[in-house]
This record gives sequence, C-alpha cells and structure tokens, in this order.
Amino acid sequence: MAQTATRSKPSTRTGAAKTRRSTSARAGERGRFSGESPELLRDYFYEMTLIRRFEERAAQGYTQAKIGGYCHLNLGEEATVVGLMRSLRKTDLLFTNYREHGYAIAKGIEPGRVMAELYGRTTGTSKGWGGSMHMFDVEAGLLGGYGIVGGQIPLATGAALAIDYRSGDQVVMCQMGDGTTNIGAFHEALNIAALWNLPVIFVVVNNQLGMGTTVDKSSAESELYKRASAYRMHGERVDGNDVLAVRDAASRLVEQARETGRPALLELVSERLKGHSVVDPAKYRSEESVEKAKQADPVANFRAELITAGILDEDAAVEIETKAQAEADAAVAFADDSPHPDVETLFDYTYATPVANDSRRLPADPLFVHN
Repeated sequence: MAQTATRSKPSTRTGAAKTRRSTSARAGERGRFSGESPELLRDYFYEMTLIRRFEERAAQGYTQAKIGGYCHLNLGEEATVVGLMRSLRKTDLLFTNYREHGYAIAKGIEPGRVMAELYGRTTGTSKGWGGSMHMFDVEAGLLGGYGIVGGQIPLATGAALAIDYRSGDQVVMCQMGDGTTNIGAFHEALNIAALWNLPVIFVVVNNQLGMGTTVDKSSAESELYKRASAYRMHGERVDGNDVLAVRDAASRLVEQARETGRPALLELVSERLKGHSVVDPAKYRSEESVEKAKQADPVANFRAELITAGILDEDAAVEIETKAQAEADAAVAFADDSPHPDVETLFDYTYATPVANDSRRLPADPLFVHN
C-alpha cells in the first residue's frame, strides 16, 4: 500500500566545497519539498487558501439566506481537491458528488461563476438552476455535481466507455464520499470498468463520516481501497491532507489509465472541519474528534511547512491570504450583482428538446380553466 509517490531529488553537481555545503543546507531546509518548484508550491497554497476563503463566504451567504437548498462545503479537504485537480489535463473529465465547489474552482471555473450558481443567478455555471449541488461546465470538463448519492458513478463509467469507444486519450475522474462505497452502483461500475478496461479513476474522499455515521460502523471493510481487489483493480490509500501525496498518487494513476485503459480506486483519508452540510451542527462528534480535525487542518499545516522550509515568510503568506480573501469577496460581489432568472424561464431546460403537451402550469395556476 503506497502512501505517497516518490519524488526524485536533484543531484548535486561537483564544484567548490563551499557551494556543495550551501546546496546541501538548502536541500535540508526544504526537506520533502526538495525538487519541487517554490513557485508551484506557493501556487498550491494560494489555491488551497482561496477554496478555504470561498467556502467560508459561502457559509456566510447561506446564513444570510442568499443561498437556498442544501450547501456542502470542502472545508478541511482543500489539499485533496487541489492535489486531485493538478493531476488532470484540461481535457480530462470530472464527475463529483454534491460537495464540489472547490473542485469547480480548481478545475478552472471562475470563482464568481461558482458563487453566482450558489446564489441562483443567471451568470452561474448552470445559469442559476443547479445551485450548490449541481455545478456543470462542459468547457472546464466538469460534468456535474450530483445530489443523489452515487448518481455520478454510472455516468462517469459511461463517459469512460465513450472515450474508449472513440479511442480518445482523455481520463475520467469520479469523486465520491466514503458512504457511497456501500451502494450497488459503486460495485457495478467497478466491475464493468475492470472488465472493459475503461480509463476511469474512482476517488473516495474518506472523511471518516458518512453524514453522522463513522466508516467503522457502516462498512464491514473500513479500509475502502481494498474493495478494488474484488475486481482485480489497483487500489491505494493516501493521506488526503498532503497535497503533494495526493497529486503524485493521482497523477500516476491517471497517466496509467491514459496509457493502458486500466481503472483504479484511490482512497484519500481526510478530516471534515464542519458538519455534513452548513446546517449540520455535528453534535455527533466528540471533542477529541473535532480537535483531531483542527490539528490536521491542511491549509494551516501547509502554510507552516512552507515557512519552515523557507519557501514562504510570514509577510509573503499574509500577502497570499489577503489576495485569496479579496478574490473570494469579489466572487460574492459578482454574485450579488448578477440577475435572477426571469420567471418566464422557469420551465426552460426541463427537457433537452421540445416535448408535446408538456405542462407550463405554475403552482398557483388552476388545473382547469372554466369558461
């Protein structure tokens, strides 16, 4: 069971003893970041921070009644989100569950359009009709957040079949929560993907709580990656709080699927900082569990690591955080200023093509009109 992908370290060139010592010292300070681009690491930190600030503003918008319906946040899963999205090409396809705001941003959709969708505005990714759980953007390769648990799995497998049928070089990534692994569609999809050699990576984000039930109490096999073995598929578990470990493992599996068509199951273990949704007070969690989640905070820990390694200093970290906050605030302003859909468009997109005799009756309209 591989926990992290191995990253090669640059070799030290021969030269003066003083140069060798200073090079060695710098490599020692960077530790596990040796061989990584400092600019790229700072970019990861910015993106993780942006998702954190965006989700905090989304929670605020929900309490202000600017966001309706359900709203599930990626708070605590920022390393998982960024690591996964950095493993994909722009042309690769992504299917997610309803906890997808961060994925939409990391897949390249403007934060303003994501927030506008939460606000139900026409400038949103689904013209305001989808809301929090139903982001969709063909150009970005995000083919849906899905409100039905596991609803995305058969569709993602079908998309992989279409790619294989057309001899394409795309890969499908299908993200889900731990509770989804107990439904029939999960097992049916893995079976078909393995039988037909489909280029799809099934990603289980295991935050160890299916709503309020722990994985140990809901799954006879709580190490979820092992379920791949039933279908002779590669399975792997990785620390979901480590953005580099997630990126490396996902990149390796994605490229393997691209080259060979073989699917894989990747389990990422992370912590959920808040309840299942914005309205969930999470009273089922113990104080120890909440404290453990805080200690595992991927954004705060990555920040501290970068500063220790000399890749960031305090001023640079604050500058990045200020920029991320400004972008999240700008997304809110964009959503606030965007128009609501017209009432006349209420029945638009009910069907993909016109259907004879489809009802256009509003809730208050009479069923029959008397002369």
